[in-house]
Amino acid sequence: MPVRPLPPDPNLDHLKYQAKDLLRAHAARDMGAAQRLREFHPRFAKATDAEILDAKLKRHIEKPTLTDQLNPPHHERIEDAAFRRAVELLDAGDAAGLRAHLKRHPNLVRQHVVFEGGNYFQSPTLLEFTAENPVRHGRLPKNIVQIAGVILDAGAEQPALNETLELVASGRVPRECGVQIPLVELLCARGADPNTAMRTAAMHGEFAAVDALMRRGGRMDLPVAAALGRMDEVRRLLPTASHEDRHLALALGSQYGRVEVVRLLLDAGEDPNRYNPVGGHSHSTPLHQAALAGHEELVRLLVERGARADLKDIVWQGTPADWARHGDRKEVEAYLRGLERRRA
Repeated sequence: MPVRPLPPDPNLDHLKYQAKDLLRAHAARDMGAAQRLREFHPRFAKATDAEILDAKLKRHIEKPTLTDQLNPPHHERIEDAAFRRAVELLDAGDAAGLRAHLKRHPNLVRQHVVFEGGNYFQSPTLLEFTAENPVRHGRLPKNIVQIAGVILDAGAEQPALNETLELVASGRVPRECGVQIPLVELLCARGADPNTAMRTAAMHGEFAAVDALMRRGGRMDLPVAAALGRMDEVRRLLPTASHEDRHLALALGSQYGRVEVVRLLLDAGEDPNRYNPVGGHSHSTPLHQAALAGHEELVRLLVERGARADLKDIVWQGTPADWARHGDRKEVEAYLRGLERRRA
């Protein structure tokens, strides 16, 4: 889910007003407020709408520290000097320098740096910086696989391997730099669980990474099958899939224009007007995603099956027609605008 960037000199009073608006929406049991809290508050990541709306929220905004700031790239927000130096060596591709630095600071490889804001990369170890996800420079050193090996040799722990695998497998920059698959192979060879990254890679359309993970033992489930458009697998997995998996499968099928997958899920009772689940563009509905991507046949199917064209996303307050316009999907926008006019 995107995060609105703060201006260079954020106004604390304005932020307080925004927080109060969220509190009022929460008190009014607004479903959009519940969705925003589920996405950004670790405590509510797996909570139901009712649990979130029944919860009491803390009513203050603390003065931000360096790690709390949202605008600078993550490496510029690191307060620990030794950790920051390690990231600098990593970014420079200085394998020898990084190896020596980790010998001088043996606990560094297991240390976490805590960032506020965003819905991921909130408590990374050094290894996770090898994924360049979130994007900091838009590039990786050519020897990043060697750099990752240096960190692994220094004693990176299993959770860090899994987190890094998920970031690499879903990352645009590793793919563009031609190192995504080699990093996937390295991390899995060193003990990362390929199943931890399967869904995230599918959610981000990194299908080559999905294939690499499957070669390493990753298991197909309903959301992944829906994203890939593999109807035989969808039919096989649907009868025993959980409600959560069906919800995510509808989101991914809509995002990637898998018309027959979506039709099957709607026939099975999925609601086209639910906001997508956390991790699946949860600020939007299936119709928003289909409109943005220009999947006209799927847009029409969703509408025919009850999808509302007037629902707004919970970040930018845009309708599906607005999203179609943003994606320059003129035919889809014209169709959805017509529906808006008929409802007016």
